[in-house]
Amino acid sequence: MDIHFRWNRKSAYSLAALAPLIKGACFSTKPENGIMIYSFSTKQSEMFFDEVKRAKTDSIFIAGGPHPSGEPEQTLEYFDYVVIGEGEDTLPHLVQSLLSGSSVEHVKGIACRSEDGRIFYTGQRDQVELDRYPCFDPQILFSPIEISRGCPWNCRYCQTPNLFGNEMRHRSISSILKCARHYSDLRFTSSNAFAYGSDGITPRYDKVEKLLTKLNSLDSRNIYFGTFPSEVRPEFVTDRALELIVEYCTNSTINMGAQSGSPRMLNKMSRGHNVDDIVIAVERCIDHAISPVVDFIVGLPDETDYDQEQSIDLIKWICSRGGKVRAHHFTPLPGTGYCRSQPSQISRNTKKILGKLALDGKVTGSWER
Repeated sequence: MDIHFRWNRKSAYSLAALAPLIKGACFSTKPENGIMIYSFSTKQSEMFFDEVKRAKTDSIFIAGGPHPSGEPEQTLEYFDYVVIGEGEDTLPHLVQSLLSGSSVEHVKGIACRSEDGRIFYTGQRDQVELDRYPCFDPQILFSPIEISRGCPWNCRYCQTPNLFGNEMRHRSISSILKCARHYSDLRFTSSNAFAYGSDGITPRYDKVEKLLTKLNSLDSRNIYFGTFPSEVRPEFVTDRALELIVEYCTNSTINMGAQSGSPRMLNKMSRGHNVDDIVIAVERCIDHAISPVVDFIVGLPDETDYDQEQSIDLIKWICSRGGKVRAHHFTPLPGTGYCRSQPSQISRNTKKILGKLALDGKVTGSWER
């Protein structure tokens, strides 16, 4: 039976990790006969649901990724199987069971329908040991180097704890170095790059420095740490952290998640830091000649015009200090505390100011619903 991964650029990081685990699998831009494997987020879900619904192929459809993991019952209206959460152990086990014709009831970590149409779950699988699996196979597909997985903070808008758990797990330095040798420019993924080696609550900059020292020992490597496609939390942006960036890294920017300038909204979304943490982090970046790029969410549930004004005031201050802002409209995501919540209205004044700052090159993103 042929096996295909549905190519999806926005899920390339997941595909890079999973494709090497299924021997003989290929990429396809449309449904094919055999086993079809998808990974997608909420914004792509309707497109792929419609594609599967219209498919005329003789296929077994498997879905995984953020949206199927958060909405398995909805996904099973279109797909045959859903891999919930991490796929490195689950997906190969499921595919092998399908190829051999054996029962999938013993494949932990999936949801599917029984013969009478009822949905059943096979139980939770143990968390993946990151060092058992490289981030990518250079013969198949590259991705940034995943150094950590999981997050202890439980922000109400975020899917990371639901997908990867509340405890941070870290790839060993030796495993990271194996991946790093394939790159001249090193970029990383983590829920908080400055939390490498720690529990995600209390920094371990000694561990971060050890990692950066080893990476720096590789010849002719540019190290981009704490910047796209990762970010850091404001309270982790200390003088020590920034000194490590200046000493070991190439990047002159830091990507930081603030999400709101309203103390009330930071508390409601369980963000775990306050406005002062954001202000102090920005000032520290400026002091070290590092440009902060700060993320904000607008239209959060129960957000008032005054909450938005507080965010706008903070955004304008960040821009006045030489930083930049990425503004995003709130989207309710499955498996999060806000999954059933509705976005708040974006005020005319908020749109006007963000638009002006965007024209000045100080704000990027999409804040329209």
